[in-house]
Amino acid sequence: MSSEVGEVHVSTREPVGRTPQTADPVLVLMGVSGSGKSTVAGIIAGAMGWDLQEGDALHPPANVAKMASGQPLTDEDRWPWLDLVAGWIRDHTDNGLPGVITCSALKRSYRDVLRGDNVVFVHLAGSRAQIGERLTARLDHFMPPSLLDTQISTLEPIEPDEDAIVVDVGGSPTQVATEIIARLEQRLGR
Repeated sequence: MSSEVGEVHVSTREPVGRTPQTADPVLVLMGVSGSGKSTVAGIIAGAMGWDLQEGDALHPPANVAKMASGQPLTDEDRWPWLDLVAGWIRDHTDNGLPGVITCSALKRSYRDVLRGDNVVFVHLAGSRAQIGERLTARLDHFMPPSLLDTQISTLEPIEPDEDAIVVDVGGSPTQVATEIIARLEQRLGR
């Protein structure tokens, strides 16, 4: 019941019928470009049988072209995209459906737009050197490595009241996904 990366998909499954405290959430995998959001999200969605949405696929073509040309996005560029990401999240939470969506969610104000009942942010954190190495090796993405420093300077750390899961991306994608699933299960009391 999962979708291909880049495809917008709303599940037709029936809601699980759990209470909000134990219902499977929507995970927002966040972090700078190159932190492993897409890879880790795919592993989690596959392991859990949850819907997957690649947040980058929701960017309007003008945003993609701007980033591909090495220009950072402005807040004005991001708001319409964040509205689409928030819409996907709400479609799932309103219907009691779990899912995983990727979104840089660099600023607290962006996360506040996405935040809601049964939404869990997972920040994939790593060093500039580590993520820069990944970006340089990545050839199939519109986001150039030259924009990493802009993203790092824009990133606002998760505050304690945001109740997010923060995971170091130093391990393999499978190790990172396994840690996230374990911490989520612990959070849900399972």
